Amino acid sequence: MSFAPGTRVRVADRWPEAEGPAHIRTPHYVRGRIGTVVAPLGAFPNPEDIAFARPAPAKALYHVEFSPRDLWADAGGDAIVIEIYEHWLEAA
Repeated sequence: MSFAPGTRVRVADRWPEAEGPAHIRTPHYVRGRIGTVVAPLGAFPNPEDIAFARPAPAKALYHVEFSPRDLWADAGGDAIVIEIYEHWLEAA
């Protein structure tokens, strides 16, 4: 699945680090939250595999934008843009 700019996506609410050693690039504060794809960035080896010297298939990486207020009730300011791999995203 690929996401076009402007697509609303939900970040998976998964916690693989609770099951044992893990290298996760998806910040805790966006898990389970909805954002908007800004741009696809290309495909890159999965760092979650690279960290443990496993074969690392290329995964699509996106810039996903979040409103600060959607992440923290008392937040203000500009949008937050985070790089998130596609296997962490689902259509919202």
